[in-house]
Amino acid sequence: MSLNTWQETLLAHRGDGTALTAAAAASLLQGASATRALYTFPANFFEVNKAVHIVAAGRISCAVTTPGTARFDVRLGGTVVWDSLAMNLNIVAKVNVHWLLDLILYCQAAGSGTTATLFPGACTWSSEAVIASPLPTVGSSGTFLLPYNTAPVVGAGFSSVVSNQFDLFFTQTAATGSVQLHTLKIVSLN
Repeated sequence: MSLNTWQETLLAHRGDGTALTAAAAASLLQGASATRALYTFPANFFEVNKAVHIVAAGRISCAVTTPGTARFDVRLGGTVVWDSLAMNLNIVAKVNVHWLLDLILYCQAAGSGTTATLFPGACTWSSEAVIASPLPTVGSSGTFLLPYNTAPVVGAGFSSVVSNQFDLFFTQTAATGSVQLHTLKIVSLN
């Protein structure tokens, strides 16, 4: 039996966002170029079992003495609907190394108020900045399954009957590092 499926690119963006250096949560979709990466899901877009594939990439730096942690979260209309949780960064200094965030989020419930929820499917973050990643000349970059160090759970509820603006946030607990977004792609999977 064959399953008919299709996918639609909702947003494909290339452009450098603002380099974030503060140790507080901030949108990666800042700066003259990155604001074009803003996407609004229309009302009733999310229905049960519909999925979105989000792929983001950029560069990150962390200090050897205080690498801190990295944390990504996806927000719809200001509500955190998915959270990577805090991931330990490399204790070896990394300066402007590549990172790749790859998420598939499934709609588990749809509706008004806070009824709608998204459930993480295959979600990963890869970078040389991941703790215990070998040097590039020795091996490949490290990868974390997300959410980090815990089983997948649904995110906070949101209303799927209204339009919701997508945002991607980042938090680095130590202000000794930085992060920058270069590319973002959002694809609808059915």
